[in-house]
Amino acid sequence: MNEELVSIIIPVFNAEKYIEETIETVIKQTYTNWEIILIDDASTDQSKNKIKQKLSDKITLIELNQHSGTAIARNEGIRIAKGRYISFLDADDLWDQEKITKQLNFMKQQDYAFTYTAFQFIKNGKKSRKVQVQEQLEYKEALKNTRILSIAVMIDTKKISKEDCYMVNVINEDIATWWKLLKKGYIAYGLNEVLVYYRRYKESKSACKIRNAKYRWKLYREEEKLSIIKSVYYFLYYIWYGVMKRI
Repeated sequence: MNEELVSIIIPVFNAEKYIEETIETVIKQTYTNWEIILIDDASTDQSKNKIKQKLSDKITLIELNQHSGTAIARNEGIRIAKGRYISFLDADDLWDQEKITKQLNFMKQQDYAFTYTAFQFIKNGKKSRKVQVQEQLEYKEALKNTRILSIAVMIDTKKISKEDCYMVNVINEDIATWWKLLKKGYIAYGLNEVLVYYRRYKESKSACKIRNAKYRWKLYREEEKLSIIKSVYYFLYYIWYGVMKRI
């Protein structure tokens, strides 16, 4: 394992419109000791062809035989990652050019294992609302309001094992995974600086609030095994935070 190498895991499914720009956002990082692992989840568009034009000794493409979902794609990336530090990036999102440098320094200076940054939405091609993050987040607070965006996460695998990093294979796999880590007693520390940019469009998971609310309830009941009373308690907080951030 390379002590200073940062492994960046990018699941790809029919992302021909943005994938080249996403790869470039890593290539342009001020921190240069990284590897990109792209996992093509059986795309049917030109994603693979565009990725193949970018391949190098630092950029690897893994092709899945059948469409398996984001969790399995990310887990394949985690499995083969060579770096001590693991970050996640989606095939249509972007990073600030100092994202790795600033987040890695933040982790080293404070000896943190699990960190995430503030983020900003991109809507219709333009940067819009910014989302600030908590200084630190523990399990019970995360059940109320999880502002951990997967593309903003960096994990030190010397402090948190790869096995613990594997994504839970459910809808909203990222939230379920962060809860899993927090439930084990790890704390997520927030770097409250916008270093990642998340595209929001009609087809994105975040666009349908009712659907997301159903998924959240399912996580409470089926993954966390919370009672009805506790599920209602945390769900009301989830709704309240969702309303407050729009006021």
